[in-house]
Amino acid sequence: MSRTPDLSRAIWKKSQYSGGTGGQCIEWAPAFASSGVVPVRDSKVPDGHVVTVSPSTWSAFVTTVKSDNL
Repeated sequence: MSRTPDLSRAIWKKSQYSGGTGGQCIEWAPAFASSGVVPVRDSKVPDGHVVTVSPSTWSAFVTTVKSDNL
C-alpha cells in the first residue's frame, strides 16, 4: 500500500520562512495531515518529487525551524 496520497487536487501552502527571493522554498499540503501523511515539495519544481512525512515529524521540523535551532 502506498503512503503517497493522490495529490492531483492538493492545495499547497508555501512556508513563510522561505523568503521572497525565490530560493530555498518548500511547500506543504496541510489538508492531508489528517490522513496520516504530510506531503512536502520544492516550490521551484512543482511537478517534481514529493516527500511525505508523518504529522509528528512535520511538527518537529516546524518547531525546529521556528526556534532557529538548525
